[in-house]
Amino acid sequence: MAAGVSALPEFSAPEGGRLSEEMCTAFDDVGVIILRGFATPEACKKLQQRTTALVDAFDPASACSVFSTKSNAQFDDDYFIQSGGAIRFFFEEDAFDASGVLKRSKVNSLNKMGHAMHDIDPVFDAFSRMPALAEAVARLGIQKPDIVQSMYIFKPPGVGGEVLCHQDSTYLYTQPESCIGFWFAIDDADLENGCMHFLPGAHKGPLRQLNGRMADGKLATEIIDETPFPEDTAASACARRGDLVIFHGRAPHLSAANRSSRPRHAYTLHIVDGACDWPEANWLQRPESLPFRGFV
Repeated sequence: MAAGVSALPEFSAPEGGRLSEEMCTAFDDVGVIILRGFATPEACKKLQQRTTALVDAFDPASACSVFSTKSNAQFDDDYFIQSGGAIRFFFEEDAFDASGVLKRSKVNSLNKMGHAMHDIDPVFDAFSRMPALAEAVARLGIQKPDIVQSMYIFKPPGVGGEVLCHQDSTYLYTQPESCIGFWFAIDDADLENGCMHFLPGAHKGPLRQLNGRMADGKLATEIIDETPFPEDTAASACARRGDLVIFHGRAPHLSAANRSSRPRHAYTLHIVDGACDWPEANWLQRPESLPFRGFV
C-alpha cells in the first residue's frame, strides 16, 4: 500500500516550523502529529549520501554488534552502551550467516547508526539543527532543548527487523519526563516496508518500563506498570520522503518487519528539556568532552 492519508493528525509543514495552536493541541491530545514536507527531498538525499559514505568507511570486522528489540542483545554490549558520544553501527539479527559472514551488502545488513552524528558530523549537524526544527521544538514548550540522541534507521529490504511496541521515555528518561521524538522519513515509508504505527492517545497512560545501567555497567529493564498496550488501536504513520513525525516520549509505537524489496531509511532525533534532571542511570551517557547541546 502506498503512503496515503493517515488516521493520525497530519498537517502541511508550517512555514519556519511555526506550529499552530491546532497542531500543538493535536500533539497534546493524540501524542503524535505528522507534518508533510518538513524537510526538502534535497536535504534528505544529502543526509542519505553522507550516510552511505560513513557506511562505506566502516569495517564490519571492527564491530559485529546486533541491535534488536526482541533479543535485546545490546544490553550486554559495551560497543552499544558506550555509543552515546560516538558514531557506531549496529546490524540486524538476520544479517549474518552461520559462519558469521554478512549475507548482504553492509548497507542492507545494518539496523541503525547512532548515537551522536548530530554533534560529530557536519552534515548531520546541519540537518539536525535546521532553524525550522528549533522553532517547532520551542512551540512544543521545551524551554532549554538538548538533542540527546540521533539515529539513522536503515530498515533494510528483506531483513529489516520488527520493532516491538515501546515508549521512548523508557530509554531516555528525565525527571520530570520531557522526551520528544522527531522522526524524518528519508525514504517513503508505507505498510509494505514497515512504516511506524502509533496508539493514539495512549501517551496519557503510564510509563510501562524503565531501562537503565546496572552496577556492573550493563543494561536492564524494570517493569513499573503491567498495563498492556492497547495495540488493537494502532494507526499507521505512512510517510513520504521529507515528512516529519513528532511524538511524545510516552507515545507507544511499533513497526513491522520489512520484507519488501525496498529500504525504509529514516532519521530520528530525541530532544529533552535540559532544565530537567538527566539521571546517571540512563543508558545514554556522554563524555565530558562532548556535553549535550541544543540548537546553538
